[in-house]
Formats: sequence, structure tokens, C-alpha cells
Amino acid sequence: MRLKTSLLKEPKHKELVSCVGWTTADELYSCSEDHQILRWNLLTSETSLVVKLQEDLFPIDLHWFPKTVGGKKQAQAEIFVLTSTDGKFHLASKMGRIEKSVEAHKGAVLAGRWNYDGTALITAGEDGQIKIWSKSGMLRSTLAQQGSPVYSVAWGPDSDRILYTSGRLLIIKPLQPSAKLLQWKAHDGIILKVDWNSVNDLILSSGEDCKYKVWDSYGRLLYTSSSHDYPVTSVSWSPDGEVFAVGSFNTLRLCDKTGWSYALEKPNTGSVFSLAWSADGTQLAGACGNGHVIFAHVVEQRWEWRSFEITLTKRRTMQVRNVVNDAEDVLEFRDRVIKASLAHGHLVVTTSLQCYVYSATNWNTPLIFDLKEGTVSLIVQAEKHFLLVDGTGLYVFSYEGRLISTPRFPGMRTDILNAQSVSLSNDTIAIRDKSDEKVIFLFDALTGKALGDGKPLTHKMEVVEIALDQCGPSSDRKIAVIDKNRDLYLTAVHRLYREHNICKIGTMVHTMSWNDSSNILCGIQDTQFTVWHYPSAVFTDKDLLPKTLYTKDASEFSRAPHILNYVGTQVTVRRGDGSLVYSNVSPYPALLHEYSASSRWEDALRLCRFAKDQSLWACLAGMAMANRELTTAEVAYAAIGEVDKVQYINSIKDLPSKESSVAHMLLFSGHVQEAEATLLQAGLVYQTIQVHINLYNWDRALELAVKHKTHVDTVLAYRLKFLQDFSKKETNKRFMQYAEGVEVDWEKIQAKIEMELVKEREKAATTSVRSSLASRR
Repeated sequence: MRLKTSLLKEPKHKELVSCVGWTTADELYSCSEDHQILRWNLLTSETSLVVKLQEDLFPIDLHWFPKTVGGKKQAQAEIFVLTSTDGKFHLASKMGRIEKSVEAHKGAVLAGRWNYDGTALITAGEDGQIKIWSKSGMLRSTLAQQGSPVYSVAWGPDSDRILYTSGRLLIIKPLQPSAKLLQWKAHDGIILKVDWNSVNDLILSSGEDCKYKVWDSYGRLLYTSSSHDYPVTSVSWSPDGEVFAVGSFNTLRLCDKTGWSYALEKPNTGSVFSLAWSADGTQLAGACGNGHVIFAHVVEQRWEWRSFEITLTKRRTMQVRNVVNDAEDVLEFRDRVIKASLAHGHLVVTTSLQCYVYSATNWNTPLIFDLKEGTVSLIVQAEKHFLLVDGTGLYVFSYEGRLISTPRFPGMRTDILNAQSVSLSNDTIAIRDKSDEKVIFLFDALTGKALGDGKPLTHKMEVVEIALDQCGPSSDRKIAVIDKNRDLYLTAVHRLYREHNICKIGTMVHTMSWNDSSNILCGIQDTQFTVWHYPSAVFTDKDLLPKTLYTKDASEFSRAPHILNYVGTQVTVRRGDGSLVYSNVSPYPALLHEYSASSRWEDALRLCRFAKDQSLWACLAGMAMANRELTTAEVAYAAIGEVDKVQYINSIKDLPSKESSVAHMLLFSGHVQEAEATLLQAGLVYQTIQVHINLYNWDRALELAVKHKTHVDTVLAYRLKFLQDFSKKETNKRFMQYAEGVEVDWEKIQAKIEMELVKEREKAATTSVRSSLASRR
């Protein structure tokens, strides 16, 4: 990926250009110290004078009123704020007429920024004051007063916090009066520019120490650049938060959000004082010290999937290369490409007006449909359909171009969704809520309605990243969640029981990805690259999970790696320095998943015997237990030396009725309440009581016996035997009370138990006879 820059031969402005701002994706306004405001039209390459300002007005900063607010297009996107050296800010119309001038600061007004919904304007001055103004220019409050000039300010993602500079310090101040501010020393020189992105919640800063840095919103340093030759005078996030631009003397850089540099340009610009991205994130403009305005657009973006490599060669042209047979295709588009995604055998490309869907088997005839609203900011693909996110909503389309659903939830802000907070599978959409980051909304992808009873999934910590598994039936859909503590959790999307059973399966997990064709999860866990061959084992047998893992040292991925995808047996990892590393994973677990899904247990056993791998046997044991395939489970558990479980499985096989064996399999996975419900539903009261006696749940056993008026003496007898074995005395009042009125006779009790077991056998026999008769009929 690199920037293709363009500069006119002669500068249009006579003095330094202080600020630039886009009105549309193809029109830019620039202000200069020669008192002129120019309009640049990129489609016709024309430049026209908007207005000549009065001689004593020297502009410093310009910011257009936001165009879309909460998804609604605004009529009033025709005004901009212009700050100047005389301590005023000016609200000006598109024609350049100054509608209102407001005395704001003593000394120059160094920055002026609208918040995301255009309800407030913030100004920062040379006098060290920061003020908030209403849309019409009335003073609301003075946020801060300090001794040094505030060179730059930025709004937080929800417009509820302000980031500003104070010498070498960065300060985040919440707008709530009682909340405490966060400040830290960020640079060794005065900080000149900051920017805060609303999609990834990351902060950029640059200063006179000739460095630029990336921070998270807690003030933790994520990246620091090496020292440049000159102070870094401007930084700016692209709207989708994937890349940012850095400007310095005769220098323009394009960097990834993690900090490493994609490309470095050395144009003849003087210092770049201000950088602005167009709303669709395809174009960049810079205000230059020598009177030029530099334009740049992003080219040579790359996408890879299996054997295909796709490159954006020009704004409207892509080149497709199949590395297996070196076949090449060229794709042409009517408008410039804004977003693209390649996965699951399809390439989805969006331009400003249309969406193109190509199949990897046929690059000649794309399916094309028109887009209703603005710029697409995110594309997420699954095997059967894909999701488009734009400023107004979420849309699920099939690869045939049919609109399937448009999920909605209260307080939805689509402009700040990214690949970490949205996940799509063939039947489910998961979206992390922005206003409460512990909440994950789950929707049916085919109808757009909320799943189950409509209640979202709520985690106990703020969620950083979510991912849905891609295979298997929708009833088994699982979601993996990384929270703020970097713990990895797994839970079922459909609640089987009353509560979401959220199980922790990893710690210190920095990045993760599901396989595209089987439910295998990979992640980088502390210093280990880990593959969870069968993560669902945690729901059937917690002790199995560590045995199903594959781990290897992750030092080859260096610092702060990020997993891009996990396709087939290959994991693609982006290292902290931007290089790609590929890691291969064994193909056997995927085969095992395939056999288990199609109930080919004999083949699965053969595969495990051939591979002689303990983790495969552990996966098979978990899969067989989940599918209640006891014979296979017994062989697999024996292979990994779990003798106690083999014995328990044998005892389950010997149980007389189907209900009993189902209940004991639930007990095997630790689901006591579900096992109890299964037995009671089948009318097996004694068996339920016996389960609780075996688990030493004495109170529950007695409660059931009293409730069903049966086997109270059995419970008391076992309790007495238990106390005698440990030579203890009865202290439980309920047991003392019943012990007075009930006599314990072991012979009678044994006879009763025998009767119960005979009854259960007879019942099971009659049901099997009935079912065989029914099948004959």
C-alpha cells in the first residue's frame, strides 16, 4: 500500500497554507496566510477563489460542520468554522460569507473542532484556555485554563471526552464535572498535533521531538516512531481507523494503525501543517508551508485468499493474480474503489455508488447492485452471505446481491463499528455495543431479528474482540470473546439453559481467528501460538480442553502480532513491523471435525490410530461425548489414559433406561440441574435422589424425598452411614427432625431399591417393544 501524490507545478497560494478541509469526496477548501480561501475540484482539476478575507484575518484551523449525524443527512452541512490569529473564530458559509465572528481567546485561536454530531464546537487558544461553544456560537463552558498554549484538541469517540495538549503532556478530560482527568508525559518536545479515532479508539500525537506516537485511550504507549529529521507537524487518522497519515518537512508518510509505515513520500512541500482525509477514506490533502496543497490517494492495497492475490493498481482498477497458474485478470470499475474484501471464494468491492460481487471462479461477470446510502465503512464476509456497514445501518446481502436483512438495535451507531466489534456467520450476526462494551447483541442473519428472547449477551468485563465460529448447525453456534483483561471466553449463542454458560478457555490472548472451514480456533496467547482444536470440549469435559491444544513458541511473530486469517491449514499473521508470516497447522483435526459432523466414528478412530497424536484422541473423546457416542468415547478416553472416565462410561452403558443414561451423560459434563430435570421428567424419582446422595447433596436429596413422599428412609440411611464412616455427629436440624419419626431398616431399603431398578427395566423394555412395533407398522 502506498500514497500516489500530486502537486501542481506552481503553488496557487502565495503564502503558507495553514489548513484544509473536504466538503465532499472530490471538493476541498484551503486557507492560507495570503487571506485567500480556495476551492479545489478534483473531478475537473479546477481551482477557484471562494473569498478573499480581510487583510487582518490570518486563518489557522478550518473544520466543516459534520455532514451525517446519527445516520441522517443534514441540510446544514454548508458551514465551516475558521479560527484565526486575532483571537476570534468565524462561522462561514460555503460561499465564504462570514455569518458570525466570535471573540474567543486572548491571542490566536489555535484549533477549532466540531464534535461528531455537530452539537458543540471546541476551541483552544494561545492563552491556554479550552472553551466549548454551541452550534450557533454561544459560550457554554470553559473546560480548562493552563499556563501554556494548547496547540491541538480532539473529541473522544462518544463526544464525552476531550484530548488536548499541554506542552509535553497529553491530557484527557471528561466533560462530566466530577470525573477525574488523565494526563501523561507523551513527548520530549512540545506536542504539535493530536488526533483521536472514533472507530478504533486510538490516539495519535506528534511533536517537536521529531516523533509520532500511537496511544490507546488509557494513555498506554502502543508505538513510537524513530526520530525524523524535522518536527512532525501533522497527523491524521483515516475515517475507518485502519491507517493514518503523518506530515513533516518535505515528508508524507502512510502508516498502519499499529504504527509501522507502509510508505514514505518526499514531496517538495515545505512543512505539512495540516492533513485531512476525505469522508470515504480514499483521498488525503495536505496544507504545505510553500503555498502548495498536496493531494494523495491510496494505491497498491493488497488482498489475499488461498491462491489469489488482488492489488488495487489505480483508483478504479484491480489486478487479480492466481499464483498457482500465473493467470492474470484486470477488473475495471466505474467509480473509485472505496472498500474491498476477499474471502470464502468471493471478492466484494464497493465504490461510492455501487457494490460489485465477483466469484473466484469467474472474474469476467460481476454481480452489480446500487448502494442506497453513503460510503461503506466495513465489509464482513461469511460463507453464504456478507455484511455491509455504512453511516446509516447494517445490511446483509447474499452473494447473488439479494438483500437478506437489516438488523437494528437501540442506540446503534454504525459509523464506529470495526472488524473486532462485528462478527458474521451463516446464520448469526454478533455486534458489540459501543455505549456499554460488556454487551453483545446477537441477531439472526436471515431475518435481522434478535435471537432467543431478545436479551443480549452480557459479559462481566468490557469486551475487546468478538468472533463467531463459521461451521456446523446454527443450534451449535459458538462465540469467542476477548475481554479487557485479555482473557478468552467461549459461549453458545443459543441459550440451552437459563443462563449463558460462559467458559474461559485462554488467558493473555492478544488476537484470535476461527478457521473458515471447521470450528478450530487459533490465537496468540502470551508468548505461545495456540490452536484450540476442539474449543467446545469445555462444555462436555473441562479437563479435556488442555489436552486438545497445540502450542508452539510465538517468538517468530515478534512484538504485537495480529492474526489476519486462518484459511484451510494456513494461519496468516501480521507482525508488529508490518511483515506477513505464515504458519501451518496440522490438517488432521479438521478431518476429525468432518468425520464427527457426519457421524463416521469408525473413520475417526482409524485417523487417530494412524496419527498417534494425544491431542487428536482428546478431541475425539470430546466430540464423541458431545454426540453421545459412548463406544467411541470409551476407546478415545482409554487412549489418553483416563481410566476413571472409561469406568464411568461403562457404568452409563449398563444403565437400564435411556433417560438414565442421558442424565448420567449430563452429569459427566457437570450439568447437575439438567440431569435432575431429565430424571424427574421420566418419573425416576429414586434415581434422582440417588444422584444427589452420590454427590453428597444431602439437603437436596432429602428435599426431593420429602416432596415426592418416597425414600426418606433411604436418604437418612445413607446419611447415617456417611456420618458413621467419618465418625461424626448429626448437626443438620432437618435430618434430626426426620430421623426421629422415620426408622432405618437396611433390608427394607435394599428391597425397595431393587424394586425401583426392576420397575425401570420393565418400563424401558415396554417402551422399546412399543417403538419396534411402531416401526414395523
